[in-house]
Amino acid sequence: MQLNNIVPVKKTTVLAVDDNPAALRLLESMLERKKYHVLTAVNGLDALRVMEECGEEIDIILLDRMMPEMDGIEFCQKIKTDSRYHLIPVIMQTAAGRPQEIKEGIEAGVFYYLVKPLNIETLSSIVESARLKIHKYRVQRQRYLERQESMTMVQSLNCSFRTLEEGEKLAVFLSQFFPDPVQVFTGVSELFINAVEHGNLAISYEEKGELLEKNCLSQEVETRLSHPLYQRRKVQVNFEKNEDAYVLIITDEGDGFDWQSYLRVAPDRATHKHGRGIAIANMMSFDKLMYNEKGNTVIGIVHQ
Repeated sequence: MQLNNIVPVKKTTVLAVDDNPAALRLLESMLERKKYHVLTAVNGLDALRVMEECGEEIDIILLDRMMPEMDGIEFCQKIKTDSRYHLIPVIMQTAAGRPQEIKEGIEAGVFYYLVKPLNIETLSSIVESARLKIHKYRVQRQRYLERQESMTMVQSLNCSFRTLEEGEKLAVFLSQFFPDPVQVFTGVSELFINAVEHGNLAISYEEKGELLEKNCLSQEVETRLSHPLYQRRKVQVNFEKNEDAYVLIITDEGDGFDWQSYLRVAPDRATHKHGRGIAIANMMSFDKLMYNEKGNTVIGIVHQ
């Protein structure tokens, strides 16, 4: 049977940057085995050249820290101030694993931090997590461009949802009312996930880490959604647009949490596979992010 008009699926493109030829070949080989398309650079300056030539193709950056001419920190600082590239996930892999060094990487815009020697399975897992994030962002970006013009007349909305799937659909819908839907969507989606998993379903940070390691988080979420203690809980969402700002208020029915430590990616969590959602929302999606004292209501503000 002959199949026509089949559009090939675009491979995820990773830019791997390392001044060590052997390490670069190892990364390239590993990523290509996982079906990624790999571009390479030998330092930050070389990587900037690749970005200028192929930036629209690049989905993920895997970055060494210590390199001649331009190191990974300076390279990351440069691309994070460029609107074309600032949402590309950056995974820094380095032997510099002291808390202060990790803190410097976080402040430069690194959200995934791997300390050498690399564990191939851990690296593969984090690259896949980054792939899913950037893919979701790009799919939603196209949808926003198709719908945005008709959304400017909405002034206020009250909504609720119960499941992660419902939250994802609502995040897509609500983000279209903001001036930059693509940038806001990521933060709204992360806050909705937090409200369901950690709020209504009471999955702790430590429990989520263990569930991710065992690859059974989705199963646990479904189990708790059916449990009598949690099955009636909903997340309440209010949106309002006024003369000065766009305001989103999200309230879950959980017991709250110590939210202050999650507004930034802390060095002791920089190597974890999760725990960046609130920091992403705070740093990339909203001009201001505030919680109530209990921690079960969050207000995100984008100024007009």
